[in-house]
Amino acid sequence: MTPLEATNFYLNEAADRMSLSGSIRSMLMTPKREVRVQLPLERDDGSLTTFWGYRVQHCNARGPMKGGLRFHPQVNAEEVCALASLMTWKTAIMNLPFGGAKGGINCDPPQLSNAELERLTRRFVDEIHEVIGPNRDIPAPDVNTNAQTMAWIMDQYSKYHGFTPAVVTGKPVALHGSEGREAATGRGVALVCREILEDQGKSVADATFVIQGSGNVGSFAARCLERMGGKIIALSDLHGRIYNPAGLTVPALLEYLQQTGGLAGYPDAESISNEALLCLDCDVLVPAALGGVLTAENAPEIRASCIVEGANGPTLPEADQIFRRRGIEVVPDILANAGGVTVSYFEWVQNIQQFHWSREKVNRELESRMIEAYRGVRKLAAVKKVPLRTAAFLLAIGRVGKSMTMRGV
Repeated sequence: MTPLEATNFYLNEAADRMSLSGSIRSMLMTPKREVRVQLPLERDDGSLTTFWGYRVQHCNARGPMKGGLRFHPQVNAEEVCALASLMTWKTAIMNLPFGGAKGGINCDPPQLSNAELERLTRRFVDEIHEVIGPNRDIPAPDVNTNAQTMAWIMDQYSKYHGFTPAVVTGKPVALHGSEGREAATGRGVALVCREILEDQGKSVADATFVIQGSGNVGSFAARCLERMGGKIIALSDLHGRIYNPAGLTVPALLEYLQQTGGLAGYPDAESISNEALLCLDCDVLVPAALGGVLTAENAPEIRASCIVEGANGPTLPEADQIFRRRGIEVVPDILANAGGVTVSYFEWVQNIQQFHWSREKVNRELESRMIEAYRGVRKLAAVKKVPLRTAAFLLAIGRVGKSMTMRGV
């Protein structure tokens, strides 16, 4: 099942509960605009390589569209369309005044120099600047993009439209970014882990965690959970997967990762396979890498008490059905990893108001929003007697549908 098919499967599951007509479903699934642009790049050696850039704008019923930009060889129109749809539901669950969008370039950043990445990013802005903007569509970092990428986008966009920091979020703090934005998605994941453990009569300090992925989301989730007293027993990256049942020391591990470029060979842990990592006995499994990692094949072997989705679309519908039968609760991505877009909203607000918030205020507001959203989904799930994922889609579709109705189709 493709990412788009999986997203629409979950949407249809909730739509069946709401008895939505086929025409309404079609409208909810169909993006407002799809942009595909050719991006010729002159390489440092003088050769020419052509990439494709994508921006899919799914829905603006609740406000300007919002979503990340990912630089990855597997970026394609269908994946971006699925992710844009997820952003619509994610912003609605968090009750943010945004709709959903997503974008990316089908490049492999490690194979490009920093100068080539900058030229490619600026060329992309040249092609899409007319369809983005602080009141239209606001990009943010995603896979293989970061604060520097956002700084280039802001600067290039401002060459066309004047100084406009609110055109992107996730910028460097020194360039009108927000305190706490870099850690926000991982912090939000950790907060959701804490909440679901409390619902199960446990605490973070008594729990073990397996985190697949040590990029932005996975690394900050690990940091936050360890500070809460949690025991991180396994962590992975592209180059290695490590396991220590006694617990990993996260700061030392991340320092090793930064120094060596990978987790392989870390001295204080056992090297294991990716499949073995996913199937370790633990309280919480956090898939925080790419999508589609929990499948019908490995779902019967998963031994976590619950799953908190740090990545976008890590659980395929076939696996989700198995988890439901086995009683393994799954906190869906559109709730669990919404910390990033929430603090992006705070950054956008600060840019528009031209007023800077402290890190303490950002973290306090993020925690409040994450808890409110989780509790709202949990309550609806209990009332409707449905899984958390279905409840999340019910809540999101209801809010988006109400906005569409009031605005007029």
